[in-house]
Amino acid sequence: MLVVLAVLALALTAWTSLAGASPARQNGSITGAGSTAVAPLVALWQTKYTGSQVNYSAIGSGGGINAITSRTVDFGASDAPLTPDQAKACNGCLMIPWAFFATSVAYNVSGVSYGLKLTGPVLANIFLGHITKWNDSRIKALNKGLSLPNENITPIYRSDGSGTSYNFTDYLSRVSKEWKGKVGKGTQPSFPEGVGARGSSGVSAKLSSTAGGITYVDVAFSYKNHFKIAKLKNRAGKFVLPGVKSIQSAASSIKKVTRKDNAISIVDPSAGKRGAYPICTFTWAIVPGKTGKAAELKSFLNWALNKGQSYGLPLLFVPMPKPVVQAARRTVQKIHT
Repeated sequence: MLVVLAVLALALTAWTSLAGASPARQNGSITGAGSTAVAPLVALWQTKYTGSQVNYSAIGSGGGINAITSRTVDFGASDAPLTPDQAKACNGCLMIPWAFFATSVAYNVSGVSYGLKLTGPVLANIFLGHITKWNDSRIKALNKGLSLPNENITPIYRSDGSGTSYNFTDYLSRVSKEWKGKVGKGTQPSFPEGVGARGSSGVSAKLSSTAGGITYVDVAFSYKNHFKIAKLKNRAGKFVLPGVKSIQSAASSIKKVTRKDNAISIVDPSAGKRGAYPICTFTWAIVPGKTGKAAELKSFLNWALNKGQSYGLPLLFVPMPKPVVQAARRTVQKIHT
């Protein structure tokens, strides 16, 4: 817990010290849009990268995919890989993994403190609407000795196109056959129960005002908003919180990248990773293979994959494993004018 609080303090310090900062020199500019989850990291990169001016708008992964598809920006950012249809519409776009983080499960339950224990199947049943009270026997069985209230559960989900929704539903599809069959994974799935809100800030605000609420949001947002975060049971049978070590453990499960498009899923790592947090994801920069900003993009992306990785830890973005960095750098080299 002390480690988590120390990381939280670092994250808040880094996040709140960005205003007004600017690189020492700038040469040209590039514009991007997309993921709200990666926005704090990109904001930090903007203060460190000196090769060119980087402008970024946090409009959600779905918005970022639409923006790069229509070429209204120089790069998009998404926490979900492109679907085959999206890849076709994007007309030669490349997916470059450039950061790695976790999706936390945050809750607002009366009288319940940090670290409520949940499993993947129980979480799926909550969002399917099968578990509707916080003192349900299935939750009580995981939290022996804990007094749970007879409080209604309100699932809260992203109503906009969201890579965080993709990561969360990718995980639920892995651990629940019913979820996989009825809902599946996607950036904007049809959640059967609950209420929706736009963006990471939207679901965070909705959780804060909803007694009995539960949502999914990237871990830095949870720490920034002082949310109570669940411990999730991994395949090794351990209940773990999303933190630097548990996210790094999940990242270390990637030994090679076999997909040419870099569409890597890492949810629910093998039991061999005893300390791994089970809902982690890469986030991708999506760029045209052919662009007039090739030189600027290649410089920025290579920097992000090298020096940029060292700035992520205070915001709970852990350095990507070497095989992923190597695959990403090979893809960057394909960008041309």
